[in-house]
Amino acid sequence: MSESLRVLPLGGLGEIGKNMTVVEYEGRIVVVDAGLMFPTPDQLGIDLVLPDFAYLRERASDIEAIVLTHGHEDHVGALPYLLREIGDDTVPAIYGGPLTVEMVRSKLDEHKLSGSALEPLRPGQDVDAGPFSLEFVKMAHSIPDAFAAALTCELGTTVLTGDYKFDQTPVDGVPADVARLAELGRDGVLLLCGDSTNVDRPGWSLSESSVGPHLEQVFARCRGRIIVTSFASNIHRVQQVVDAAEALGRKVALVGRSMRKYVNIGRRLGHIEVPEGMLVGVREIEDFPDHKLVVISTGSQGEPLSALRRMAHSDHPNVDLRAGDTVIFSATPIPGNERAVNETVDRIYQLGADVITARDAPIHASGHGYAEEVKLMLNLLEPQYVMPVHGDYRRLQLHGQLADAVGIEPERVFRGVNGRPLEIDRRGARFGRDEPSGVIFVDGVDVGSLEDVALRDRRMLSADGIFIVVATISGDDGRSVSPPEVIFRGVPFLDSVDGLVDEVREAVDGSLANSAKEQIREISLLQDHLHDDVARFVYDRLKRRPMILPVVVEV
Repeated sequence: MSESLRVLPLGGLGEIGKNMTVVEYEGRIVVVDAGLMFPTPDQLGIDLVLPDFAYLRERASDIEAIVLTHGHEDHVGALPYLLREIGDDTVPAIYGGPLTVEMVRSKLDEHKLSGSALEPLRPGQDVDAGPFSLEFVKMAHSIPDAFAAALTCELGTTVLTGDYKFDQTPVDGVPADVARLAELGRDGVLLLCGDSTNVDRPGWSLSESSVGPHLEQVFARCRGRIIVTSFASNIHRVQQVVDAAEALGRKVALVGRSMRKYVNIGRRLGHIEVPEGMLVGVREIEDFPDHKLVVISTGSQGEPLSALRRMAHSDHPNVDLRAGDTVIFSATPIPGNERAVNETVDRIYQLGADVITARDAPIHASGHGYAEEVKLMLNLLEPQYVMPVHGDYRRLQLHGQLADAVGIEPERVFRGVNGRPLEIDRRGARFGRDEPSGVIFVDGVDVGSLEDVALRDRRMLSADGIFIVVATISGDDGRSVSPPEVIFRGVPFLDSVDGLVDEVREAVDGSLANSAKEQIREISLLQDHLHDDVARFVYDRLKRRPMILPVVVEV
């Protein structure tokens, strides 16, 4: 077998989310991350978007390990679905930091999958994964236990950074291990797969610890209840909210299942310290004066079923937003979520509460490094080849330009796409033949590749509604024997057109009469003609294209 390193991204290129990379050598595989992505507004009814697991399903017996760089959903959320596809007892080991492992164990329990393969790994520990030696390098991010993965084989070392920033004053006091990164660079890095999320932002990102004092300043100006929303997994942010609340003598309530779960895991592992007696239950919220309470809630991205979204729609069982409340968004929208967040903010204002976002005060710091930090990573590792990951095409392009700026020749930078493997051997590097790399949709309890036609039908229904036409015809001559029934749902502006339903009935009778005249008897053909005739008539009258469902009954 030829000595060729193969790095195949199955997600995370040309998009923000569903990060997954297959690293292969001598026919053996290590999978780095298994993330998901949340649906775009036009993916109606879709709950989650996953990478296509077809390649791994066919190669399941070749997988030596799954490596999880940190616990965010866009890096671990697809793991339960992947394990269902390939068999949860197939993978010898699933490595992650201690916090990541506990978060994932909880997730696998919810899916009734065994977490027996989960193994916590700390920096400085080397483990063998088939032909690879795996090492974690400590990185700073918006969640504890975030690591870069260094996979070394006979050809050299591949570093997959995961999400990172070079925060010199992190909340937990443990910055990225710059010294170890420099050592790897001196020893020689074959390939760098680097985070591209914030390459379009010049300079350096704000330190996470800078958020705490600003939160306290904002809290001090609030006279009523304070509701802070952030990612449940941003444990450092939760700690700073707790610290600000303690400084001002306020109690803290945790709202949202994932918020309570992750805070409990963080406290158990020592990542969060909450003073005794400070936490109050959600059912006790109304028992405390407004000026003595801070609520920490999920829903910073406007997720439909999140706690904050339900509060905004007066649908939460324990928290009713009202005038005097201040809702603080200590997060920025993930690209694609802007509309949902804006709708949530508007609803909160409608209820009389006030809203403060990162545009109003420096109450958020990104967990991804800016351009200068990306340059620092490139200079520390001095990789022979670079493949930007974790970003849309614009960001991948900009990442390549930063590599060029620090002296890496353009021909050694490979801007790829999902499904296109980068193959490296002793002769050099090149792209290989594309592999399947589509998406899998999670729609309720169903998991699969939803056909384009299904999404198109959902978009049509959401925009123009539906007409159901039930016609009864004679089996002898095919003519209508009773007035057709017309049922419509969700058709906009129908009331503004007088007599439209009666006109539709006349159009149905006319269509059936024409079909009878042409001696069309097959039910399927009758329904096709009826669909076309009614659709044409409705468009002429409404200038809209609702879905038309014709039903022909022969008696």
